[in-house]
Amino acid sequence: MRTSEPEGEEEEEEEEGEKERGDCTSLLLGESQPTKAAPICCSARYSLAVWAFFGFFILYALRVNLSVALVDMVEANATLPQNTTSQTCVAHSSTPVVPRNTTGKKYNWNADTQGWILGSFFYGYIITQIPGGYLARRLGGKLLMGFGVLGTAVFTLFTPLAADLGVGYLIAVRALEGLGEGVTFPAMHAMWSSWAPPLERSKLLSISYAGAQLGTVVSLPLSGLISFYLDWIYVFYIFGSLGVLWFLLWICMVSDTPETHKRISLAEKEYILSTLSDQLSTQKSVPWDAVLTSLPLWAIVVAHFSYNWTFYTLLTLLPTYMKEILKFDVQENGFLSALPYFGCWLCIILSGQAADYLREKRNMSTLCVRRTFTLIGMIGPAVFLVAAGFIGCNYKLAVAFVTISTTLGGFSTSGYSINHLDIAPSYAGILLGITNSFATIPGMVGPLIAKGLTHNNTVGEWQVVFYIAAAINVLGAIFFALFSSGNVQDWAVNGYRLHRN
Repeated sequence: MRTSEPEGEEEEEEEEGEKERGDCTSLLLGESQPTKAAPICCSARYSLAVWAFFGFFILYALRVNLSVALVDMVEANATLPQNTTSQTCVAHSSTPVVPRNTTGKKYNWNADTQGWILGSFFYGYIITQIPGGYLARRLGGKLLMGFGVLGTAVFTLFTPLAADLGVGYLIAVRALEGLGEGVTFPAMHAMWSSWAPPLERSKLLSISYAGAQLGTVVSLPLSGLISFYLDWIYVFYIFGSLGVLWFLLWICMVSDTPETHKRISLAEKEYILSTLSDQLSTQKSVPWDAVLTSLPLWAIVVAHFSYNWTFYTLLTLLPTYMKEILKFDVQENGFLSALPYFGCWLCIILSGQAADYLREKRNMSTLCVRRTFTLIGMIGPAVFLVAAGFIGCNYKLAVAFVTISTTLGGFSTSGYSINHLDIAPSYAGILLGITNSFATIPGMVGPLIAKGLTHNNTVGEWQVVFYIAAAINVLGAIFFALFSSGNVQDWAVNGYRLHRN
């Protein structure tokens, strides 16, 4: 806050600022900082972002590899009913090459069973969201993040054995993977509440969470290649082993807070601590009543739920859509399924830089930036998803529209996705646990509903799937635009004093 103004004027300005929370032209209060900004290049906070990037890279590689491997794990006649080929697109790929390795075991799992397998991950994932945020606040996020990745990796290594034992075992192992991964996002949000200066939040968090998209980009085609040339079981062995290796490096290289970091410079430590000094709470207890009745929090919940409906539907079923509707073979499938997430990864990195530039250099309010990026990142994808449904069997346009849709979704990372840190930095991990609990529901029911709607795998059935996802996205974006906030909430700081980011 500015301290040079008379007390009366300051109070008057704060009251006026509260009334104009939706004004996109309002200046950033509190942007003058007592300590000169420490360079981000080669800094401890940048190092944390990079290690988190690789952590989420591994996590999403572990999460999505089953989507591709499942195409090779299932008998060719188990997915499609007979007499439906006339309702789908004609095959257009070149003459398929027989895979060099055909020893991979096949299972007779129908579409409903596949839906349960793909959705089972989220039944474990939803359980540990809020506990993960609470434990991260009390114990620190470093170990929680590390063991979350390690647990997910270890259970991934057991996936081939579980599949061989039976579908029930496979569903159980996937749910256990979800339990491990469920703590990771709340743990990372809790760490960033102590590490990310307010005017660097967008760029630092976008770097760390962009690893999820790049993990998807690499895992989808690489899983296809591994299945094609080796055997689908190696998909799980290779990525699981990488997760164990990352855990060992993470434990050695990062710290929970700047105060406990052994290699951080004094200038950087003072800079981080000074920028966060008036935004953090030292209260041990969580003000649950205030948290659960906070409208800005529920705005994030609705946006997070809506965005994830589209994201998870495509994440788990895009390889199936590519194979059964657009008729791409296993190699083309992996690369083309990854293309949308490469665009999203690129958009996340660039939009994070743009968001902080607008806040710091152009004096756009935090609220304006978050709302604008959320609207672009949710309504944009909805438009192109509907367009993808309309063009039917035009293969090139279908891939292009799905790619544009997913790419534009990257703007949301600098919108609602990090808004928890704007409204309550001290409780960011818990808030993310709450919003991600609701946002996990689409991962649980989305694939089941989509599979239920596409029993015959016709273009018309997939259009319905796309239209539902688009409508949910638009509604979520509108709700966030109406009820979100860019302010640190009064219940989130000592003395219930309202601050402007």
